[in-house]
Amino acid sequence: MEHKVALVTGGSRGIGRAIVLALAGGGWQVVFSYRSNEAAAQETLETALRLGGRALAVRADLAAGEDRRRLAQEALGVNGRIDLLVNNAGMAPRQRTDLLEMSEASYEEVMAANLKGPFFLTQQVARLMAGQVRSGSPIQPVIINIGSISAYTSSVNRGEYCISKAGMGMLTALFADRLAGEGVLVYEVRPGIIATDMTAGVKGKYDRLIEDGLLPLRRWGQPEDVARAVLLLAEGGLPYSTGEVINVDGGFHLRRL
Repeated sequence: MEHKVALVTGGSRGIGRAIVLALAGGGWQVVFSYRSNEAAAQETLETALRLGGRALAVRADLAAGEDRRRLAQEALGVNGRIDLLVNNAGMAPRQRTDLLEMSEASYEEVMAANLKGPFFLTQQVARLMAGQVRSGSPIQPVIINIGSISAYTSSVNRGEYCISKAGMGMLTALFADRLAGEGVLVYEVRPGIIATDMTAGVKGKYDRLIEDGLLPLRRWGQPEDVARAVLLLAEGGLPYSTGEVINVDGGFHLRRL
């Protein structure tokens, strides 16, 4: 069978880059988006090709409807189908601001990138996937949303990010429910404290918290930890589950006294 096609948003750096490389190394044809960092996207692309995979980088702003449509068509053009969608692209607020001072502009920007974009891209790709199943494709399509422990953990200086990730949890549940009868599986992978550009500015804070026992597994998470979970789900590792949240957080979700 020809290589399966994966569409990964925000694939040029961090968690997205690790996911692209894991899929490429596993024989997938990977189309990934990036918003602005062309150099990082090119480096990810070249690394994927060196791993023996097939990859294509597409510049797209997922907050823009035309870019979402173009991205999906680019992925569809690779092999006439999309077998996996990974909604990874997202952003933190440009400036951490107390909840009482958060601007509407910051709220709207983060929500557009982190929730509106994934919702409408998923809607578009889900229609294609459902059609593939109805046409007799032997491949069961999968949608994986990359969430965050911020879905249930308050950070009052970046409330817009927390709200967007809480919304991602319901997005997962809604599409899992709607698409189960269509033969499409939907999951959320929920990372914890992961060493990426997004957390680099608060490394000292998290170093101390981890040292003091915040996490049962006392280390930073790595992007590859998240990518392993994505690959497991993408390859059909949980075929009798949908709507499931997979925590990749060093045990942060455990409530301890």
